[in-house]
Amino acid sequence: MVAFYGENGAGKTNLLEAISLLTAGRGLRRVDLGDMVREKGGGGFAVSAELSGPFGTVRLGTGLEAPSPDGQGPRKYRIDGEAVTSAVAFNNHLRMVWLTPAFDGLFSGSAGDRRRFLDRLVLAVDPSHAARVSALERALRSRNKLLEEHHHDTTWLDAVEREVAETGVAVAAARRETVGQLSGLIAQDRDAESVFPWAEMRLEGLIETELSEKAAVDVEDSFRTLLRQNRTRDKAAGRATIGPQASDLLVRHGPKDIAAERASTGEQKALLIGIIIAHVRLVALISGMAPLVLLDEVAAHLDPRRRNALFDTLDGLGAQVFMTGADPALFHDLPANSARFHVTSGKVERID
Repeated sequence: MVAFYGENGAGKTNLLEAISLLTAGRGLRRVDLGDMVREKGGGGFAVSAELSGPFGTVRLGTGLEAPSPDGQGPRKYRIDGEAVTSAVAFNNHLRMVWLTPAFDGLFSGSAGDRRRFLDRLVLAVDPSHAARVSALERALRSRNKLLEEHHHDTTWLDAVEREVAETGVAVAAARRETVGQLSGLIAQDRDAESVFPWAEMRLEGLIETELSEKAAVDVEDSFRTLLRQNRTRDKAAGRATIGPQASDLLVRHGPKDIAAERASTGEQKALLIGIIIAHVRLVALISGMAPLVLLDEVAAHLDPRRRNALFDTLDGLGAQVFMTGADPALFHDLPANSARFHVTSGKVERID
């Protein structure tokens, strides 16, 4: 377990964000790579990590080349110095799970936030999920553009809707599978006395409901029919109103049997931590690799009892855990084999 502490703005989260780039996507803060470069710098950056694991030692690297006169430079990915096409190749060597303060309002926030949260959970167990989600988003944009045209080509629209149906059902099925696996693991380890309450989770959406009743190929057919029937309504709305892009992840506080958004702020935080801990276990079970765990300011709003319980639980996961916090006292009760680092502007110093 590794703890980074220091004043606000010292760069603690930047360290976690750098690590998070060694997986598919845009990192834990979900910002464009161009926004990660150093102010008044050359316009590029690189992240390199040496991993020691069951398959020996490997070096992973990614970064953004300095921009050319034509615009932003390309992103690069390397394994032991050899170029690979994307960060998906990194999944052969590591998996990653993270929790940041941006998730604190997850249960009372928008359905879109919960879908993105779920997609990150799916990605850690199914590295191909990011490509599915991107394909669905592209197909939906193409359909919206065609619907905006006064005289759209129905043949082309049929083809795009076929792609929306195929990719949409694949996305919904992957989400449904992960929610089912996670719910099963939570039920198996359910402990009414735990300071991190167990969660009940389910997906709400027409496609997800049909997948529980029909074969995927039949759901694709019915989804395609719905898209065709809803063209006028979707044109007026400027978006597809039915599909996995409109689904929601519903969570309940199990011990109290109430919707998660009705729980107190502290209870919601504990519930979220419980889900992340279960997800770490699921990733290790499915992939055979204990994931890296990134926890940004996770202990700041926990009472001492929950904080100590968190450290004990994390210590038993068999995963490498990176945490941040402004107050060094937050990490006073870390296990003896943990490492603490003081972060100041441009400097990281280990504290014994």
